[in-house]
Amino acid sequence: MTHTMRNLGLGAGAVLIALGTVAAVHASPQNTNPPPRPFMGRMGRMGGPGGGPLGRWGMLASRLGLSDTQRSQIKGILQAHGDELRGLGDKAMAAREALNDAIDSGTVDEAAIRARSAEVAAVEADMAVTRAQIEAQVFQVLTPDQQAQARTLQAQRKERMERMRQRMQQRHEKKSGGL
Repeated sequence: MTHTMRNLGLGAGAVLIALGTVAAVHASPQNTNPPPRPFMGRMGRMGGPGGGPLGRWGMLASRLGLSDTQRSQIKGILQAHGDELRGLGDKAMAAREALNDAIDSGTVDEAAIRARSAEVAAVEADMAVTRAQIEAQVFQVLTPDQQAQARTLQAQRKERMERMRQRMQQRHEKKSGGL
């Protein structure tokens, strides 16, 4: 049960990240203000920084020293995938709603729940492939030094996420131990 809930939470997080990227890409051309300085304090939803017009790459942009040309190219890549990400976000929300409806139906229809779960998984797989394609295209814009630095920053982010996960697990175990 815990494994299922964790997977649902991770899936929901992936949907939120994709939707955030889509919203940032959609809102970007409408923004006439100069970009704000990157916020280096607390992390945003799901442990990552906010987005701006470059999504999660916006935070990396300042740390990688992207040129204006590179920023423009990355923005173009994200905009080119905007419709696809919006469509996947819509499909993911519909699939999750159908799964929740199957779970909350009042009867346990294992076949229906498994079918709806498979639909959620298929959409999440499509989202993962799209994210990988976007990342590969963005990496082509970076210099070899920037690529190496981006990989280092990604590894550091993974380590922070793992430490956070462990702290949350310890808190949960501590709370559960008192029951």
